[in-house]
Amino acid sequence: MKIGVIPDCLRLPIKEAIKKVAEIKVEGIQPYATKGELDPRNLTKTGRQDFKHFVESLGLEISALVGDFGEPGFVDPKSVEWRIERTKEVIDLAVDLGVNIVTTHIGVVPEDENDIAWKTMVEALGEIGTYAYERGVFLATETGPEPATLLKKLLDKIGNPGLKVNYDPANLVMVAGDDPVKGVYTLADYIVHTHAKDGIKLEKGWKELPLGEGDVNFPEYLKAMKEIGYNGFFTIEREVGEDPLSDIIHARDFLRKLEKEIGI
Repeated sequence: MKIGVIPDCLRLPIKEAIKKVAEIKVEGIQPYATKGELDPRNLTKTGRQDFKHFVESLGLEISALVGDFGEPGFVDPKSVEWRIERTKEVIDLAVDLGVNIVTTHIGVVPEDENDIAWKTMVEALGEIGTYAYERGVFLATETGPEPATLLKKLLDKIGNPGLKVNYDPANLVMVAGDDPVKGVYTLADYIVHTHAKDGIKLEKGWKELPLGEGDVNFPEYLKAMKEIGYNGFFTIEREVGEDPLSDIIHARDFLRKLEKEIGI
């Protein structure tokens, strides 16, 4: 099992955070590339190579870049062109860093194919998917507000080889109220990256929890990922909590224990 961490979760300057990740002995990182030092508009060609060498010098691999520009995703015709352009910039950065996955939230997928949001999504994601694929990169949409079956319906409809899935089991539990184990089989053909996160759905909203304390059945989830032949990263994401480093170390140990038990 390859374990990664989103270094931004540590709430430190990015290079300091990456050094801290290296200290806890995991294999990779998935940094945000939409703001700050790693915003493509802030990194020259030389800066990109320097960052790549910095990460490699710590014995780490960049599993993917987070190319998430926030709500509303690719559903609003008024802002979609800007979002397409910025996402392409992150894809170009990925190429320069030797990374082949960019993850993002695409927005809430509507059930009605006649909805303007559906049509906007199909056109925008088709364009970005082609742009990514031509450069050897996948744009991986993160699971979240819709059930896995609806996301699959959208991706099947677009039919673009550059579009894949960043599978976040906790989002399916917390937001969609979906079964994250069953969803693995639904989206098996698309999954190229995954988050290790846990949580519960509340009557109003949701709550993220440390791994093993929420409603994601991690033993069954990991078995499902093994069954579909997934061999990519399990990237720890901890967006809340007073001590994210301790929670991340707990998550690492939790995953390593299951790794031995399941043999993934």
